[in-house]
Amino acid sequence: MAPILTDLTTNAVQSGPQSGDMTAPTLSTHLSNTDVRERDLASVFHSWSAQGKISPLPIARGEGAKLWDFDGNEYLDFSSQLVNVTIGYQHPKVIAAIQEQAAKLVTIAPAHANETRAKAAELILSHAPEGFSKVFFTNGGADAVENAIRMARLSTGRDKVVSLYRSYHGNTGAAIVATGDWRRIPNEYARGHVHAFGPYLYRSEFWAETPEQESARALRHLERVVQAEGPASVAAILIESIPGTAGVLVPPPGYLAGVREICDRYGVLLIFDEVMAGFGRTGEWFAFDAYDVRPDLITFAKGVNSGYVPVGGVIISEEIAAHFDEEVFPGGLTYSGHPLAAASIVATLETMEEEGIVENAARLGREVIGPALHELAARHDVIGEVRGKGVFWAVELVSDPLTRAPLAAADMASIKSQLVARGLLPFVADNRIHVVPPAVITDADARRGITIIDEVLAGF
Repeated sequence: MAPILTDLTTNAVQSGPQSGDMTAPTLSTHLSNTDVRERDLASVFHSWSAQGKISPLPIARGEGAKLWDFDGNEYLDFSSQLVNVTIGYQHPKVIAAIQEQAAKLVTIAPAHANETRAKAAELILSHAPEGFSKVFFTNGGADAVENAIRMARLSTGRDKVVSLYRSYHGNTGAAIVATGDWRRIPNEYARGHVHAFGPYLYRSEFWAETPEQESARALRHLERVVQAEGPASVAAILIESIPGTAGVLVPPPGYLAGVREICDRYGVLLIFDEVMAGFGRTGEWFAFDAYDVRPDLITFAKGVNSGYVPVGGVIISEEIAAHFDEEVFPGGLTYSGHPLAAASIVATLETMEEEGIVENAARLGREVIGPALHELAARHDVIGEVRGKGVFWAVELVSDPLTRAPLAAADMASIKSQLVARGLLPFVADNRIHVVPPAVITDADARRGITIIDEVLAGF
């Protein structure tokens, strides 16, 4: 199946052979994939990579849920990049808002009052639970977590933060040590971090057989960790409402409410990391909205403006915000609440409201993506489990459905390369394909992407 070729200057779409078989459409600069890749590798240091072993795919432009490389090949994006392009690429209202703000005031220091920044904070707070009063803006999700931890420690006078082994919270000092996956281990330079196991019934650490057992036993384990560490030393429990990179681990019944109860019992603050799951990804404005639980601090980034401009932040409860009315908060960032980022937030959230994008994410998960993935699981033994909601799904692959042994890394690499060759950009992590397209993807394109996954998995 050859990728669709698109003339990047006229948007005319034509079905055709691979770009190597014909004169490839180009941008006005006449760059090729090879040109851009060579320049990139010569000068750019890439994250999470051995620099000599990567071959990044050059991308020229995007629109909606689709991307095109410099050779004119079209790709359907099932990754939303790093699960952040919820509103799709190049939404005209967001682009126009950024351009308008750039023409008016391109930058201003955080110490000044700014109308666009205030409006962005007001819109964010309008979707937060009752009792949240302030927003602290950061440059992304990692420093949002960093500052939420700082607020928790300062407002409680305690030091320790309990987080989960199956988690990712960002690549800064405290955030990476709060992370549970392998990236924590070579970066453990921050103090006061403790980890526990969260619920994951398919690979239960607690010998559970039902979601209810998994929830109860995971909560008991978490409480024992808090008790063993000394409750008076624990400032906060930090968890992703739905762990994302760790596998879209939708919490079992009662788990998030139970974590809230543990926090209340010991005077510990509850921080929900909504960096990946928040602002529409799960079909809710915040993933925790589906569980009727109120945290004390909420971190956000990604979906709040679909990554059009780097931004993140902490949504702060009235109680914690009041702590810093007289006490100085010892933290800040040069670009906190940057006007271009704020303008992109305002336009994104207004557009999501006007166009029903959050509701569409819920519908896609309920009517299109979920049923199609479960149908795949019924036909492919290599699929061990499908889980998710909205436009936030994981397909866990196994070499043996009885032992649930994860599919080998070499097989996962082969699957990824075959998906890309068929024109699908996947998000692949460990032994999983995460199905996380923009929330504006059409039903037909969502089904087409899943059909491509079906074709590739038929060989395993």
